[in-house]
Amino acid sequence: MTDVGWSGLAVALGFAGVAVLAYCSFRVYLGVRRFGRELERTRAKLAPKHRELRGELHRLQRSHAPQDPGDGVRSG
Repeated sequence: MTDVGWSGLAVALGFAGVAVLAYCSFRVYLGVRRFGRELERTRAKLAPKHRELRGELHRLQRSHAPQDPGDGVRSG
């Protein structure tokens, strides 16, 4: 092959490589979009339970008054 032939082959292989990378990038993009939608659905499904548990935690914290350590063990 002549030098022009090798140049053409190199350009063709480079183009093929870029096309493969573009295809893979597009597939990753679609996967990330799908994953984002799944995360939003899961977040929406868990949000009511999260609020409920957070409210229960606040109620429990308010119901237990801080205790005076008295002559208990002290650190330091």
